[in-house]
Amino acid sequence: MERIDNKLLESILTEDIVTKLFKGNFGLEKENVRVSKDGKLSLTPHPAIFGDKLKNPYIKTDFSESQVEVITPVCNSIDELYDYIENLQNIVSLSIGEEYLWPQSNPPILPSNEEIPIAVFSEEGKEERLYREKLSEKYGRKKQLLSGIHYNFSFKEEFINSLYKSLGEGESLKEFKNKIYLKITRNFIKYRWFLIYLTGASPVFHETYLDRCTDDIQELADRSCYFKNMMSLRNSKWGYKNKEDYLVNYDSLEQYIGSIQRLINDGKLDNASEFYGPVRLKSTCKRCSQEKLMKDGIEYLEIRILDLNPLNKNGIFIEDLYLVHLFMIYMLFMKEGTLTESEQKIANINHKVATMAGRREDSFIYNNVGEKASFKEEALKIIDDLIDIVNKMDYKTDYLRKVIESAREKVLDVSKTYAAVITKEIIDSSYVSFHLNKAKDYYEESKRQDFSLIGYEDLELSTQILLKNAIKRGIGVEVLDREENFVRLKKDNKVEYVKQATKTSKDSYSTVLVMENKVVTKEVLKENGVRVPSGKNYNSIEDARADYELFKDKQIVVKPKSTNFGIGISIFKEEFSKGDFTRALEIAFENDKTALVEEFISGKEYRFLVIADEVVGILHRVPANVQGDGARTISELVKEKNKHPLRGKGYKTPLEKISLGEIEEMFLKAQGKNFDYVPKEGEIVYLRENSNISTGGDSIDFTDEMHESYKTMAIKSAKAAGATICGVDMMIQDIKVPLNESNYGIIELNFNPAIHIHCYPYIGKNRGAGDKVLDVLFGK
Repeated sequence: MERIDNKLLESILTEDIVTKLFKGNFGLEKENVRVSKDGKLSLTPHPAIFGDKLKNPYIKTDFSESQVEVITPVCNSIDELYDYIENLQNIVSLSIGEEYLWPQSNPPILPSNEEIPIAVFSEEGKEERLYREKLSEKYGRKKQLLSGIHYNFSFKEEFINSLYKSLGEGESLKEFKNKIYLKITRNFIKYRWFLIYLTGASPVFHETYLDRCTDDIQELADRSCYFKNMMSLRNSKWGYKNKEDYLVNYDSLEQYIGSIQRLINDGKLDNASEFYGPVRLKSTCKRCSQEKLMKDGIEYLEIRILDLNPLNKNGIFIEDLYLVHLFMIYMLFMKEGTLTESEQKIANINHKVATMAGRREDSFIYNNVGEKASFKEEALKIIDDLIDIVNKMDYKTDYLRKVIESAREKVLDVSKTYAAVITKEIIDSSYVSFHLNKAKDYYEESKRQDFSLIGYEDLELSTQILLKNAIKRGIGVEVLDREENFVRLKKDNKVEYVKQATKTSKDSYSTVLVMENKVVTKEVLKENGVRVPSGKNYNSIEDARADYELFKDKQIVVKPKSTNFGIGISIFKEEFSKGDFTRALEIAFENDKTALVEEFISGKEYRFLVIADEVVGILHRVPANVQGDGARTISELVKEKNKHPLRGKGYKTPLEKISLGEIEEMFLKAQGKNFDYVPKEGEIVYLRENSNISTGGDSIDFTDEMHESYKTMAIKSAKAAGATICGVDMMIQDIKVPLNESNYGIIELNFNPAIHIHCYPYIGKNRGAGDKVLDVLFGK
């Protein structure tokens, strides 16, 4: 480990701050162009569903209207970062209609240069437009469509402070931090060829990209081309580069800024953002002035050499993110060194070798003393250093060893590199079909993940949906209390606090109390001319049991006064004993101090979701049931049905698993059945009377089939309680017949209605309930 500063490494290990090395401020910016189903560049505008491209912090355009840029928030770990980039990938993929995200850095089939649409902005974004027009004139629009991943990173302040305490002498914390990041940058520039070799994934391109060809190009039958030993077109001289390899001074922040400014003054760059170096020194403001960078110091590094990897849905494997991070740590632990103009020129030559000739078995580079050396041998030295560092750190050792050993395999066997694998697969198929098939596969994978927000699966599904819709629209999201599903949403200067997706500032506390109390709810609805079931409420089991004779020949419902999700409810439509009645009361009183005994209103039960004077969705919820096959028992059929991927526990999937408990046992008993009963083939056996999804029911959407008069009544009922967001449970005998007193009855209002059941019904279409909640909170 002759290149390692062992004093620095040992000081970190003895200070027991290794774990802090893997906690940082991580961010990714990823570009993809949108394409049509035949692999041509989309010429449609940036999708309006993402809102204002200037204000959406997560989903923007890059150079072109056709080029989507997704930006993660600052994340605390690589795992969290990877979850977020996958969520953004899923959201965008599923929101662009009939188009796909092109998974390759190199563009798809391109039109003429003039037909490529530059990003359009409002008057507020006039400078952004002008900047893009200048880039278009200088580099051409086709080159600007090269897409990639920018990896943004800084250490946590606690780590920097720990280093400062032990190593900072005679300098301010800001100066010390600048020195740390400048050291990493200088080393990164020297050794970046290593990462280009391992992450390069843009070896083949379509002939519509280059306006002229060279003798080195190999042509394929589908009008695509490749250079025989290329790893990364994007990082090559044919890629996303400045007109020249500008030499910039990295000895200090002042000299770095001065170098960039001289290039601007000389007319070589329009501004600092046009410097396409492999790494940039950044302040937290994306378009901030050099003066601000000088004032605040280096706040993070932006690594710009990572290709989109079409072998991965998200454009990069998480193992490669860990490899990049290990490499950055390695750059920190390297002995202090210079980066002279001569050394920069050598680094640029090595960069070119890695991009254009990385797959040649006899490739050579210049080592750190300027001598020719075997590309492979120098790469293996870095691998060995990384292994030694990992062994000494003793953090995620097994996992990180596997990451490094995978890199070693790619160094030893060039056919295992991403560039080699991609080239072979394209030769076996074609450039367009290979990438289109990947895009389609990734779209289908995103569809399978549609109902979940990765990394947030512990939240209720309705909350996950609300957060996903907020991200899509550019509303900032923050989870304040995961257990309580309490989130903060922010757009511009407006902040809203939401609990469980539908508890918002739009409903008053008194409104919630009215809907929570079934006795009060009934009175409020009756006063407003709404039909509700007749019945009585009781404060003790004894008083209720004494009225058994009053109810024994009727169809009744026994339920707690305050309930949600169907908890504690028993329904008797057939003859029942006093014992059954007593047990139903006991279950109700287990959930509240007051129980209600009400008439059972016949018909089917429908859940109307009312949001801001609109019925957003209507579901008929079929009670938990199984269909017989003539061989298996009810218990076995339930077990099988619960394997369905949409079923889970705790409202984190669209459907809940079916339980077999006391309520189900009583309901089956009334049918002369038990859990060991074997239903005949095709026989449907219902396990509960109540049809809540939370108790294993199935959901069927009836929004379009329902007569408008019932929607009007649902809205009237919500207004009677003063509710903005409300679930109205209505019994209806015939949904095609206009509302009349004998055909309906409202049995309950719900102050915290689940929205996920309207977004992912068992049968029916997504009603976009999350977006409707956001409309109420932030406007359309």
